[in-house]
Amino acid sequence: MLTLAIETTCDETAACVLRDGRIVSEAVYSQIALHRRYSGVVPELASRAHLEKINHVLRAALEGAGIGLPAGGKKFKKVFDAVAFSRGPGLPGAILVGRVAAQTAAKVFGAPLIGVNHLEGHLLACEFRKGRADARLKFPLAALIVSGGHTELWRAAGYGAYELLGRTRDDAAGEAFDKVARLLGLGYPGGPEVERLALKAGAKRPAFPRPFMDGGLDFSFSGLKTAVAYYLRDNPRPGAAARAAVCAAFQEAVADTLAAKAALACRKYGLRTAAAGGGVSANSLLRARMERACAEAGARAVFSEKKYCTDNAAMIALAAQRRLESGRGLRHSAEVDPDLEIESWKVGDADS
Repeated sequence: MLTLAIETTCDETAACVLRDGRIVSEAVYSQIALHRRYSGVVPELASRAHLEKINHVLRAALEGAGIGLPAGGKKFKKVFDAVAFSRGPGLPGAILVGRVAAQTAAKVFGAPLIGVNHLEGHLLACEFRKGRADARLKFPLAALIVSGGHTELWRAAGYGAYELLGRTRDDAAGEAFDKVARLLGLGYPGGPEVERLALKAGAKRPAFPRPFMDGGLDFSFSGLKTAVAYYLRDNPRPGAAARAAVCAAFQEAVADTLAAKAALACRKYGLRTAAAGGGVSANSLLRARMERACAEAGARAVFSEKKYCTDNAAMIALAAQRRLESGRGLRHSAEVDPDLEIESWKVGDADS
Protein backbone atom coordinates (compact mmCIF):
# COMPACT_ATOMS: atom_id res chain seq x y z
CA MET A 1 0.00 0.00 0.00
CA LEU A 2 1.60 3.27 -1.15
CA THR A 3 0.43 6.61 0.24
CA LEU A 4 1.45 10.19 -0.44
CA ALA A 5 0.70 12.60 2.41
CA ILE A 6 0.89 16.35 2.95
CA GLU A 7 0.94 18.23 6.27
CA THR A 8 0.47 22.04 6.46
CA THR A 9 -1.66 22.73 9.53
CA CYS A 10 0.74 25.16 11.23
CA ASP A 11 4.39 26.00 10.60
CA GLU A 12 5.85 22.92 8.92
CA THR A 13 5.39 22.19 5.23
CA ALA A 14 5.85 18.44 4.94
CA ALA A 15 5.32 15.61 2.47
CA CYS A 16 5.92 11.87 2.81
CA VAL A 17 5.69 8.70 0.75
CA LEU A 18 4.78 5.71 2.93
CA ARG A 19 4.71 2.10 1.78
CA ASP A 20 3.01 -0.41 4.10
CA GLY A 21 4.00 1.59 7.15
CA ARG A 22 7.60 2.15 6.02
CA ILE A 23 8.79 5.66 5.24
CA VAL A 24 10.16 5.62 1.70
CA SER A 25 10.95 9.34 1.59
CA GLU A 26 9.98 12.53 3.36
CA ALA A 27 10.70 16.24 3.11
CA VAL A 28 10.05 19.05 5.58
CA TYR A 29 10.43 22.81 5.45
CA SER A 30 10.32 24.34 8.92
CA GLN A 31 9.19 27.93 9.44
CA ILE A 32 10.75 28.35 12.88
CA ALA A 33 13.28 30.91 11.66
CA LEU A 34 10.47 32.88 10.00
CA HIS A 35 8.35 33.12 13.16
CA ARG A 36 11.13 33.38 15.77
CA ARG A 37 11.25 37.18 15.64
CA TYR A 38 7.56 37.26 16.63
CA SER A 39 7.92 34.64 19.41
CA GLY A 40 5.05 32.68 17.89
CA VAL A 41 3.37 31.64 14.65
CA VAL A 42 1.90 34.46 12.54
CA PRO A 43 -0.95 32.82 10.55
CA GLU A 44 -0.69 34.99 7.44
CA LEU A 45 3.07 34.50 7.18
CA ALA A 46 2.63 30.76 7.73
CA SER A 47 0.10 30.47 4.91
CA ARG A 48 2.33 32.40 2.49
CA ALA A 49 5.35 30.28 3.37
CA HIS A 50 3.36 27.08 2.77
CA LEU A 51 2.30 28.40 -0.61
CA GLU A 52 5.88 29.22 -1.52
CA LYS A 53 7.38 25.91 -0.38
CA ILE A 54 4.72 23.26 -1.00
CA ASN A 55 5.78 22.47 -4.58
CA HIS A 56 9.45 22.15 -3.61
CA VAL A 57 8.67 19.91 -0.62
CA LEU A 58 6.27 17.74 -2.60
CA ARG A 59 8.75 17.33 -5.46
CA ALA A 60 11.54 16.42 -3.01
CA ALA A 61 9.41 13.70 -1.39
CA LEU A 62 8.41 12.26 -4.78
CA GLU A 63 11.94 12.32 -6.15
CA GLY A 64 13.21 10.71 -2.96
CA ALA A 65 10.84 7.84 -3.66
CA GLY A 66 11.93 7.63 -7.27
CA ILE A 67 8.61 8.95 -8.57
CA GLY A 68 8.75 11.62 -11.25
CA LEU A 69 6.00 14.01 -12.27
CA PRO A 70 4.29 13.42 -15.63
CA ALA A 71 5.16 15.82 -18.44
CA GLY A 72 2.74 17.80 -20.58
CA GLY A 73 -0.17 17.67 -18.15
CA LYS A 74 -0.56 13.91 -18.52
CA LYS A 75 -1.94 11.78 -15.71
CA PHE A 76 -0.27 8.75 -14.26
CA LYS A 77 -1.95 5.42 -14.11
CA LYS A 78 -2.48 4.34 -10.53
CA VAL A 79 0.69 4.95 -8.52
CA PHE A 80 -0.66 5.69 -5.05
CA ASP A 81 -3.42 3.93 -3.19
CA ALA A 82 -4.30 7.29 -1.63
CA VAL A 83 -3.21 10.90 -1.33
CA ALA A 84 -3.76 12.20 2.20
CA PHE A 85 -3.62 15.61 3.87
CA SER A 86 -4.34 17.13 7.28
CA ARG A 87 -7.85 18.57 7.10
CA GLY A 88 -7.73 20.07 10.60
CA PRO A 89 -7.45 21.31 13.21
CA GLY A 90 -5.06 24.11 12.38
CA LEU A 91 -4.68 27.48 10.69
CA PRO A 92 -7.36 27.93 7.99
CA GLY A 93 -5.13 29.37 5.27
CA ALA A 94 -2.38 26.86 5.95
CA ILE A 95 -4.74 23.89 5.76
CA LEU A 96 -6.17 25.14 2.47
CA VAL A 97 -2.71 25.15 0.88
CA GLY A 98 -2.31 21.49 1.79
CA ARG A 99 -5.82 20.66 0.62
CA VAL A 100 -5.31 22.18 -2.84
CA ALA A 101 -1.91 20.51 -3.23
CA ALA A 102 -3.37 17.14 -2.20
CA GLN A 103 -6.37 17.54 -4.52
CA THR A 104 -4.05 18.27 -7.42
CA ALA A 105 -1.78 15.31 -6.62
CA ALA A 106 -4.79 13.01 -6.28
CA LYS A 107 -5.96 13.99 -9.78
CA VAL A 108 -2.50 13.66 -11.29
CA PHE A 109 -1.92 10.24 -9.78
CA GLY A 110 -5.50 8.97 -10.10
CA ALA A 111 -5.76 8.25 -6.38
CA PRO A 112 -8.52 8.80 -3.81
CA LEU A 113 -8.18 11.87 -1.59
CA ILE A 114 -8.29 11.28 2.17
CA GLY A 115 -8.56 14.02 4.79
CA VAL A 116 -6.92 13.03 8.07
CA ASN A 117 -7.43 14.42 11.56
CA HIS A 118 -4.13 16.01 12.56
CA LEU A 119 -4.60 14.99 16.22
CA GLU A 120 -5.21 11.36 15.27
CA GLY A 121 -1.95 11.54 13.34
CA HIS A 122 -0.08 12.53 16.51
CA LEU A 123 -1.47 9.48 18.29
CA LEU A 124 -0.60 7.05 15.51
CA ALA A 125 2.92 8.49 15.27
CA CYS A 126 3.58 6.45 18.43
CA GLU A 127 3.82 3.44 16.13
CA PHE A 128 6.96 4.71 14.37
CA ARG A 129 10.27 3.17 15.29
CA LYS A 130 13.30 4.03 13.14
CA GLY A 131 11.25 4.91 10.09
CA ARG A 132 8.79 2.04 10.28
CA ALA A 133 5.38 1.71 11.93
CA ASP A 134 6.50 -1.49 13.66
CA ALA A 135 5.11 -0.81 17.14
CA ARG A 136 1.36 -1.30 16.76
CA LEU A 137 -0.59 0.39 19.52
CA LYS A 138 -2.23 -1.97 22.00
CA PHE A 139 -5.84 -0.94 22.46
CA PRO A 140 -7.71 0.08 24.52
CA LEU A 141 -5.50 2.90 25.74
CA ALA A 142 -5.37 6.42 27.11
CA ALA A 143 -4.15 8.91 24.50
CA LEU A 144 -2.53 12.16 25.61
CA ILE A 145 -2.11 14.68 22.79
CA VAL A 146 -0.01 17.58 24.00
CA SER A 147 1.26 20.30 21.69
CA GLY A 148 1.38 24.05 21.17
CA GLY A 149 -2.29 24.21 20.29
CA HIS A 150 -3.84 21.21 22.03
CA THR A 151 -3.82 19.37 25.32
CA GLU A 152 -6.37 16.56 25.24
CA LEU A 153 -6.84 13.17 26.85
CA TRP A 154 -8.88 10.47 25.09
CA ARG A 155 -9.84 6.87 25.57
CA ALA A 156 -9.13 4.95 22.36
CA ALA A 157 -10.87 1.58 21.99
CA GLY A 158 -9.16 0.95 18.65
CA TYR A 159 -8.25 2.65 15.40
CA GLY A 160 -10.97 5.19 14.69
CA ALA A 161 -12.78 4.64 18.01
CA TYR A 162 -12.17 7.64 20.26
CA GLU A 163 -13.82 9.23 23.27
CA LEU A 164 -12.74 12.58 24.69
CA LEU A 165 -12.03 12.37 28.43
CA GLY A 166 -10.57 15.79 29.15
CA ARG A 167 -8.95 18.87 27.61
CA THR A 168 -7.40 22.14 28.67
CA ARG A 169 -9.78 24.83 29.86
CA ASP A 170 -7.42 27.59 28.68
CA ASP A 171 -3.81 27.42 27.48
CA ALA A 172 -2.39 24.29 25.88
CA ALA A 173 0.78 22.99 27.55
CA GLY A 174 2.96 23.93 24.58
CA GLU A 175 1.44 27.39 24.52
CA ALA A 176 2.33 27.78 28.21
CA PHE A 177 5.93 26.76 27.46
CA ASP A 178 6.12 29.44 24.77
CA LYS A 179 4.66 32.12 27.03
CA VAL A 180 6.98 31.30 29.92
CA ALA A 181 9.96 31.30 27.55
CA ARG A 182 8.88 34.75 26.38
CA LEU A 183 8.65 35.98 30.00
CA LEU A 184 12.22 34.79 30.54
CA GLY A 185 13.52 36.30 27.31
CA LEU A 186 14.27 32.90 25.78
CA GLY A 187 13.98 31.91 22.15
CA TYR A 188 11.16 30.33 20.16
CA PRO A 189 9.86 27.66 20.24
CA GLY A 190 9.76 27.77 23.99
CA GLY A 191 9.62 24.06 24.86
CA PRO A 192 13.15 23.11 23.81
CA GLU A 193 14.56 26.36 25.24
CA VAL A 194 12.94 25.80 28.65
CA GLU A 195 14.07 22.16 28.71
CA ARG A 196 17.62 23.12 27.77
CA LEU A 197 17.91 25.73 30.51
CA ALA A 198 16.19 23.52 33.10
CA LEU A 199 19.06 21.03 32.83
CA LYS A 200 21.34 23.69 34.34
CA ALA A 201 19.19 24.27 37.43
CA GLY A 202 20.39 23.55 40.93
CA ALA A 203 18.38 21.96 43.73
CA LYS A 204 16.84 25.23 44.93
CA ARG A 205 13.77 26.08 42.85
CA PRO A 206 10.54 28.08 43.18
CA ALA A 207 7.37 26.24 44.19
CA PHE A 208 4.79 26.44 41.39
CA PRO A 209 1.29 24.93 41.56
CA ARG A 210 0.10 21.72 39.87
CA PRO A 211 -3.09 23.14 38.37
CA PHE A 212 -6.55 21.61 38.20
CA MET A 213 -5.65 18.52 40.23
CA ASP A 214 -9.18 17.98 41.51
CA GLY A 215 -9.63 14.36 40.46
CA GLY A 216 -10.99 15.28 37.03
CA LEU A 217 -9.36 14.80 33.64
CA ASP A 218 -9.44 18.39 32.36
CA PHE A 219 -6.34 20.59 32.36
CA SER A 220 -5.56 24.25 33.05
CA PHE A 221 -2.21 25.95 32.51
CA SER A 222 -3.01 29.66 32.54
CA GLY A 223 -2.73 29.81 36.34
CA LEU A 224 0.69 28.17 36.23
CA LYS A 225 1.85 30.70 33.64
CA THR A 226 0.50 33.50 35.85
CA ALA A 227 2.36 32.07 38.85
CA VAL A 228 5.59 32.31 36.87
CA ALA A 229 4.76 35.88 35.84
CA TYR A 230 4.11 36.89 39.47
CA TYR A 231 7.34 35.24 40.60
CA LEU A 232 9.30 37.20 38.00
CA ARG A 233 7.48 40.39 38.99
CA ASP A 234 8.57 39.88 42.59
CA ASN A 235 12.07 38.75 41.59
CA PRO A 236 13.00 41.08 38.72
CA ARG A 237 16.12 40.76 36.57
CA PRO A 238 16.90 37.12 37.45
CA GLY A 239 20.40 35.89 36.73
CA ALA A 240 21.26 32.77 34.78
CA ALA A 241 20.91 30.46 37.81
CA ALA A 242 17.52 31.93 38.77
CA ARG A 243 16.19 31.64 35.21
CA ALA A 244 17.29 28.00 35.09
CA ALA A 245 15.53 27.36 38.39
CA VAL A 246 12.30 28.91 37.07
CA CYS A 247 12.50 26.75 33.94
CA ALA A 248 13.04 23.60 35.98
CA ALA A 249 10.20 24.36 38.40
CA PHE A 250 7.78 25.24 35.60
CA GLN A 251 8.70 22.16 33.56
CA GLU A 252 8.24 19.91 36.59
CA ALA A 253 4.78 21.36 37.25
CA VAL A 254 3.67 20.72 33.66
CA ALA A 255 5.18 17.23 33.52
CA ASP A 256 3.68 16.22 36.88
CA THR A 257 0.24 17.45 35.84
CA LEU A 258 0.22 15.69 32.47
CA ALA A 259 1.63 12.46 33.91
CA ALA A 260 -0.86 12.42 36.79
CA LYS A 261 -3.85 12.89 34.46
CA ALA A 262 -2.69 10.13 32.09
CA ALA A 263 -2.21 7.76 35.01
CA LEU A 264 -5.59 8.72 36.47
CA ALA A 265 -7.28 7.91 33.15
CA CYS A 266 -5.62 4.47 33.19
CA ARG A 267 -6.84 3.79 36.72
CA LYS A 268 -10.34 5.11 36.14
CA TYR A 269 -10.95 3.12 32.96
CA GLY A 270 -8.80 0.05 33.62
CA LEU A 271 -6.36 0.82 30.78
CA ARG A 272 -2.95 -0.82 30.50
CA THR A 273 -1.39 1.57 28.00
CA ALA A 274 -1.04 5.35 27.82
CA ALA A 275 0.27 6.83 24.55
CA ALA A 276 1.52 10.42 24.26
CA GLY A 277 1.99 12.36 21.02
CA GLY A 278 2.52 15.96 19.94
CA GLY A 279 5.47 18.30 20.27
CA VAL A 280 5.52 18.52 24.08
CA SER A 281 5.70 14.71 24.32
CA ALA A 282 9.33 14.99 23.19
CA ASN A 283 10.15 16.52 26.58
CA SER A 284 12.44 14.10 28.44
CA LEU A 285 11.18 14.98 31.91
CA LEU A 286 7.55 14.44 30.85
CA ARG A 287 8.48 11.02 29.48
CA ALA A 288 10.21 10.02 32.69
CA ARG A 289 7.41 11.28 34.95
CA MET A 290 4.72 9.71 32.78
CA GLU A 291 6.51 6.35 32.70
CA ARG A 292 6.72 6.38 36.48
CA ALA A 293 3.14 7.53 37.10
CA CYS A 294 1.69 5.04 34.63
CA ALA A 295 3.77 2.18 36.05
CA GLU A 296 2.32 2.96 39.48
CA ALA A 297 -1.13 2.72 37.87
CA GLY A 298 -0.29 -0.66 36.33
CA ALA A 299 0.08 0.76 32.83
CA ARG A 300 2.83 1.22 30.24
CA ALA A 301 3.61 4.61 28.73
CA VAL A 302 4.52 4.74 25.03
CA PHE A 303 5.68 7.70 22.96
CA SER A 304 6.36 8.79 19.42
CA GLU A 305 9.92 8.58 18.20
CA LYS A 306 11.12 12.08 19.07
CA LYS A 307 11.59 12.98 15.43
CA TYR A 308 7.87 12.41 14.86
CA CYS A 309 6.51 14.25 17.90
CA THR A 310 6.35 17.53 16.01
CA ASP A 311 4.17 18.03 12.92
CA ASN A 312 5.12 15.72 10.06
CA ALA A 313 3.55 14.10 7.00
CA ALA A 314 4.52 10.54 7.95
CA MET A 315 1.90 10.46 10.69
CA ILE A 316 -0.73 11.69 8.23
CA ALA A 317 0.21 8.97 5.74
CA LEU A 318 0.03 6.32 8.46
CA ALA A 319 -3.40 7.49 9.62
CA ALA A 320 -4.62 7.26 6.02
CA GLN A 321 -3.20 3.75 5.65
CA ARG A 322 -4.89 2.58 8.84
CA ARG A 323 -8.18 3.88 7.41
CA LEU A 324 -7.60 2.10 4.12
CA GLU A 325 -6.86 -1.13 5.98
CA SER A 326 -10.16 -0.85 7.85
CA GLY A 327 -12.20 0.02 4.75
CA ARG A 328 -13.94 2.71 6.79
CA GLY A 329 -13.76 6.43 7.28
CA LEU A 330 -13.11 7.65 3.74
CA ARG A 331 -16.46 9.07 2.69
CA HIS A 332 -16.93 12.78 3.44
CA SER A 333 -13.56 12.90 5.20
CA ALA A 334 -11.84 15.46 2.97
CA GLU A 335 -13.62 18.61 4.13
CA VAL A 336 -11.38 21.29 5.65
CA ASP A 337 -12.20 22.10 9.30
CA PRO A 338 -9.81 24.39 11.24
CA ASP A 339 -11.67 23.56 14.48
CA LEU A 340 -11.88 19.83 13.88
CA GLU A 341 -12.46 17.77 17.01
CA ILE A 342 -11.21 14.25 17.54
CA GLU A 343 -13.68 12.02 15.77
CA SER A 344 -14.46 8.34 15.51
CA TRP A 345 -14.73 6.76 12.09
CA LYS A 346 -18.34 6.16 11.20
CA VAL A 347 -19.35 2.51 10.98
CA GLY A 348 -21.25 3.10 7.76
CA ASP A 349 -18.38 4.81 5.99
CA ALA A 350 -16.68 2.98 3.16
CA ASP A 351 -14.37 3.72 0.29
CA SER A 352 -15.99 6.02 -2.26
